[in-house]
Amino acid sequence: MYGVKEVDGILADLGVSSHQFDEAERGFSTRFDARLDMRMNQESELDAVGVVNDYDEDDLNRIFKEYGGELRIAPRLTRAIIAKRDEGLIETVGQLKEICAPFVPERIQHKMLAQVFQAIRIEVNQEMDVLEEFLTQSKEILKIGGRLSVISYHSLEDRPVKRFMRNGLFHGEPEKDVFGRVSVPFKKVGKLIVPTTAQIKENNRARSAKLRIAQRIEE
Repeated sequence: MYGVKEVDGILADLGVSSHQFDEAERGFSTRFDARLDMRMNQESELDAVGVVNDYDEDDLNRIFKEYGGELRIAPRLTRAIIAKRDEGLIETVGQLKEICAPFVPERIQHKMLAQVFQAIRIEVNQEMDVLEEFLTQSKEILKIGGRLSVISYHSLEDRPVKRFMRNGLFHGEPEKDVFGRVSVPFKKVGKLIVPTTAQIKENNRARSAKLRIAQRIEE
């Protein structure tokens, strides 16, 4: 749109906006009883209501396991959702929390509910596909010597970022030439950066943030 073909640096913050968590009607937070939405793009057709009510048992189980931090309650929660939606549409945060309640110990309630909601949110917004697309495009648009800086907030995001910065791939290993050398698009810059105790005290939502930096190099 702006005619820019190369850039010197890219900074990506992969976190969900605090504004979205704090707006009840967006349906991102377990704190409010609102419609299950979770769309970052309000023009998208798929929302959390669609995932919870229309996905079959295998797909629901998959997203809870893959995107919910390998939730151990995934099979039981999935069956409970399937049974409950036979009674009518599951449409609100409160309804979903009520379904989760028998499987969520009170002492870790907040953590496990967050994992359930995270899994649905990632599916609604296809966040892992979008992340891979962004990282792939960063390789094409960064100038040689340019830097890619990415802040992630959970291991699902951090793993592909770390892997891509190391070898330019999301799966497998780079091919070696006849001399056993590999050609990679980035080199790591510095060590992993995490927030200080003071920064976490000032902004508790930063507690899980991880910043990785890499430099674009000749392949």
